[in-house]
Amino acid sequence: MDGTAWYWTVRQRVRPDYADCRLTLSFFTDFKDFTDTSLPGARRRLALVFAPGPDRIVSNTYLEAGTVVRLPDRSWLNLHEPGTARRLLDAAAPVLTTRPLELKLAVDGWSFFDDVVDRADPKPPHLTDADRS
Repeated sequence: MDGTAWYWTVRQRVRPDYADCRLTLSFFTDFKDFTDTSLPGARRRLALVFAPGPDRIVSNTYLEAGTVVRLPDRSWLNLHEPGTARRLLDAAAPVLTTRPLELKLAVDGWSFFDDVVDRADPKPPHLTDADRS
């Protein structure tokens, strides 16, 4: 990232039909003059939207608030955790650079889930018998 301070919040939308539920992790910059959007670092908002789908679960009431789960391996992220939010922002950073003039971006958060989970939980190197001695 370019040194811009990003703030974040998590919002949950619960509907009677689970398919309409959403968890949104929003990042936004804070800038004193919101009227001049041509200034570098002008207030921007990046929303990573997580919706339920095949092999994808968003917390509704059963899971801890802010949790998104990938099935069948049950990998999960809690969007309220600062480390999770930071890793998702880092993974989504290319979207900000490829669309620099858009101040309000909303993208599918699941597109960054695999990268963040796999990077956060790297597989340990395979040990051979020679390594153990």
